[in-house]
Amino acid sequence: MTDATFDPRALRDAFGCFMTGVTVVTTIDPAGRPVGFTANSFTSVSMDPPLLLVSMSARSRSHAAFAEGRGFAVNILAEGQKAISANFARSVEDRFAEVYWRRGPVGSPLIADVSAWFDCTLQQVVAAGDHTLLIGRIGGFAATPAPGLGYYRGAYVTQSATQTRLPAGPDVVISAILVAEGEVLLADDSMGGLALPSCLAGREGVQASLTALIARSGVEAQPGFIYAVWDDVARGQQHIAFRCPAQKGARPRIGAFVELSSAGVANVTDPASRAMLERLAAESRMGNYNIYFGTHEQGQVTPIRGRD
Repeated sequence: MTDATFDPRALRDAFGCFMTGVTVVTTIDPAGRPVGFTANSFTSVSMDPPLLLVSMSARSRSHAAFAEGRGFAVNILAEGQKAISANFARSVEDRFAEVYWRRGPVGSPLIADVSAWFDCTLQQVVAAGDHTLLIGRIGGFAATPAPGLGYYRGAYVTQSATQTRLPAGPDVVISAILVAEGEVLLADDSMGGLALPSCLAGREGVQASLTALIARSGVEAQPGFIYAVWDDVARGQQHIAFRCPAQKGARPRIGAFVELSSAGVANVTDPASRAMLERLAAESRMGNYNIYFGTHEQGQVTPIRGRD
């Protein structure tokens, strides 16, 4: 997204939703490596032109990379990304070692699954005591429905925690793996990558939610069998993926079919989903399938018999 295509109302809404959010500010250093730091001093400066401001310590070891670089990105962390916030606040050698990211439209690193991001060119650098103010001109942005992570009086706060004190179980995320003729349906995600058609399980239950999800896709298919179940403890989510043989006759309402192969699913943003689809591609060649149980990082597969 470029300046010429900005919807001022969308940009204003994006700023308004995350005024007190925890952010990770990122850039690329002269050696081509991603660097970043956690910050909670982020604010809108101007709508025309679209400018924002972040503050960083003048003593930061990555100060030169930001102050003398081409630009930077502001990643607004989601509720389940406390570990990422803590990681970028610590003094570690490679803060990106266990973080999935991609380059934004301006060129700075965008972290996966954040609530929103703003990718900026560096407009101005202002010395302010023991800190430096970085003013960036927004060259691209996106916001998702995911609630942002906040920080107040030395503790993280979340929107859900402020709304209720009742204990709650993990959100159940349902994904439909719609496969047809060696291809799988993938939709655009908000990060510029691809994702499986997914939704949160509603009050009507998992089966009804899956049926509704398939209907929204516009693809003719029946709810299939469970192919993978995994917990994402950091985000408070449980994922259930159903393998659903589909027909390719009608044009999907969302996304498009891509080749079910390692290359075809390479742009799937979520690492757990991408690994699952790579496994499915290998198993589809043999016609023997396994069910995965575990977490988003490790688990076990149980063989099942059968062919389509």
